[in-house]
Amino acid sequence: MTAEINAASSGTWTLGGDLTVNRLGFGAMRLPARDRDQAVGVLRRAYELGVNHIDTAAFYFSALRSANELINRALSPYPADLVIVTKVGPGRDPSGEWLPLARPDQLRGQVEENLRQLGRDHLDVVNLRQHGLTSVAEHFGALADLRAAGLIRHLGLSNIRPEHLPQAQAIGPVVCVQNQYGLHLRRSDELLRTCGEQGIAFVPFFAIAGDARESGGVAASDAVDTIARARGVTPAQVRLAWTLHRGTHLLAIPGTGSPDHLIENVAAGALRLTAAELAALD
Repeated sequence: MTAEINAASSGTWTLGGDLTVNRLGFGAMRLPARDRDQAVGVLRRAYELGVNHIDTAAFYFSALRSANELINRALSPYPADLVIVTKVGPGRDPSGEWLPLARPDQLRGQVEENLRQLGRDHLDVVNLRQHGLTSVAEHFGALADLRAAGLIRHLGLSNIRPEHLPQAQAIGPVVCVQNQYGLHLRRSDELLRTCGEQGIAFVPFFAIAGDARESGGVAASDAVDTIARARGVTPAQVRLAWTLHRGTHLLAIPGTGSPDHLIENVAAGALRLTAAELAALD
């Protein structure tokens, strides 16, 4: 059964007109907390299962390792069809203090740090993760300059409000929006619709965890549990399938350090919910 599981079953989406990915991807946020060999093994297995979209960031790290370092070790030299999407904004200053959002003039250093850690000469997609900005124009403009310099191919946005998207688009193209979204976290419905209308990928995070994200679990739902039992799948797989049903422009990026959970997540890309099941969930 495992041999039949492949992320291609989720369908594909093309970012920026030239980067085609399977809609079931992988989020690397949890990997730094794992054993290095296990994390490397999960990344390699993910690619074997057809996952060619990995979401990461230089600020995904633990005391011992970083997500980017693990990706570099596991997958470099990188396959031609692999798309690595990273993000900038948060970070740490030289004293180690956490910065929820860098200044525009600090973004080049963050981009170069991602390049160094990943061992690349350019980044496929860089998302600006905003925190508390009224306007993203100045920060997005700084990244647009780096794209013009050849360090970045495409730009996206993360953790935004609806008004931020046109602010960025006045400066340059936006190929993806990454916001918190899931069955019980629907605050970004307006952005999801806007992205669909404009051909922009919408990439939810915490799509599985829902309200249980702080404990690393899966949020409870009677409807989800009922469908999972009837289908012989897990609640997490139902949540992922629901996410992918929200539109062909949605890209799922579930993260895990478990080889077994990885297989379950990828298999969810082939799970097609019926109209009755979707109505029950909604």
